[in-house]
Amino acid sequence: MSSRISENKIVLIKRKTRLEELVVRYNTIQQAQFYIERLGADFSDYVSEDYTYRKAVETAVIELGALGRVQLLERQHVPNFIFGDEDTVVVLGQDGLVANTLKYLREQPLIGVNPDPQRWDGVLLPFTVRDLRQLLPEVFRGQRKVREVTLAKAELNDGQSLYGVNDLFIGRRTHVSARYQLELAGVSEQQSSSGIIISTGMGSTGWFKSVLAGAAGIVRSAAGMQGAGTEADSRGLAEGGMNTPLAWDHPELYFTVREPFPSRTTSAGVVFGRISGSHPLQITSQMPEDGVIFSDGVESDFLEFNSGVKATIGLAERKGRLVE
Repeated sequence: MSSRISENKIVLIKRKTRLEELVVRYNTIQQAQFYIERLGADFSDYVSEDYTYRKAVETAVIELGALGRVQLLERQHVPNFIFGDEDTVVVLGQDGLVANTLKYLREQPLIGVNPDPQRWDGVLLPFTVRDLRQLLPEVFRGQRKVREVTLAKAELNDGQSLYGVNDLFIGRRTHVSARYQLELAGVSEQQSSSGIIISTGMGSTGWFKSVLAGAAGIVRSAAGMQGAGTEADSRGLAEGGMNTPLAWDHPELYFTVREPFPSRTTSAGVVFGRISGSHPLQITSQMPEDGVIFSDGVESDFLEFNSGVKATIGLAERKGRLVE
């Protein structure tokens, strides 16, 4: 007879450590050590991180095994894994692994676990492995608060789609100039740029924030060179409501066009704005090759976006759900 308190299925997501990735690349630990130490880095830090993470995985499997049926899943298999509607998903961090898992769920609750609190801050990792024994029964009974997260969605005219938890990137695989037509709220524009970033509320403190900070710095420098005439513009860009992070369930997305290039055939008038449920962003590719859409910084998981393909960017029909 099973000693589990529940037959609920628990999917435990893990990743390779830096040491494991080095061994895959260099075949042996000795060769990996030689490579790291030749660069002047501390190989013992790699070993320590690997040991701590492996122990966290072992402990999590034991703790969860007493609570339900556990399936251990490697990060690279998440995009093709079919999660059951009643599954509970536990991610053994870092934060990026939480985001990259959340976009493949259909509102199943996700629990972010910090495997090494001394090493990782873990904004999305409020729990430790030792919390699992008490936490999971509360999740099963629906007694834990769940925080909703707005997701972005890119949908192509051939039916393919991709979700983003933090952001979507649209452009060329090599990040060189991308050509496309952009349309928002009835305004259409031909553009050439190094790509478009679409950010969610959760992503407002990441890539999106860095783009705005860079743009504000450029405006400030321009103000200094040209006089005080553009100083108000600088303050507006730096402080115009975007210094404060957006809520994770914010009901809009924001887009920014990176390095737009105005020419005889391209414009740079629509380079920043909001995307809402009633006003999606539509982009038609004019790139003969290497056009892509990827999300959350994972370039290996992408949609091809070449000439003639049309993408509609909007709010996803579902929310992510993070256990608190």
